[in-house]
Amino acid sequence: MTENGQPYQLYFWPTPNGKKLTIFMEEARLPYRIIPVNIAQREQFDPNFIKISPNSKIPALTDENGPGGQPLTIFESGAILQYLGRKTGAFYPITERSRSDVDQWLFFEMANIGPMSRQCYHFRALPKDKASPYGAKRYTAELEQLYRVLDRQLSRHDYIAGAYSIADMAIYPWILPKPLGQNMDDFPHLQAWRERLASRPGVINGMTAGADLRK
Repeated sequence: MTENGQPYQLYFWPTPNGKKLTIFMEEARLPYRIIPVNIAQREQFDPNFIKISPNSKIPALTDENGPGGQPLTIFESGAILQYLGRKTGAFYPITERSRSDVDQWLFFEMANIGPMSRQCYHFRALPKDKASPYGAKRYTAELEQLYRVLDRQLSRHDYIAGAYSIADMAIYPWILPKPLGQNMDDFPHLQAWRERLASRPGVINGMTAGADLRK
């Protein structure tokens, strides 16, 4: 809990990017309040939300007891995870070498796993009259290559950067139970890692937080 007893305010919709933060909150047992931003109804383009998140993307976070005891608002899921990790000391190493290991895999998700997953889903979900076989094939292959990178890393470690960290929390929501054209039998270490995380109570609670919003 923050020092003045106020919860964190999480601007959220139940997408993989949003679930990264609810997983952290649940794993670190931080009190937080979800403020829904319904992207299906384009609430992310509300001028008041743009003041919080200039790129009109969820999630964003307000910490009522930020640096100097003053409120702090942050956008971009990776930056929020780093901030919370630094502030709480949870799931984010304090030594430079170990922290660099976590950071590089966190940015691997931000620059690769997330964007390629979105593109893969987009092209594979297009209706037949707008289908792009080239786009679907390309991004399915791109994502498969990224899975291969993760599988190779996880053949040496139980978790992405060695110890369980914000890197795992960032990547996990994107590794879907029903892959986007990939055969998970080809990635046994990635599949074992996913099953390992799926059994954690904090991950379970984080993945289901806000699920009723879609109704």
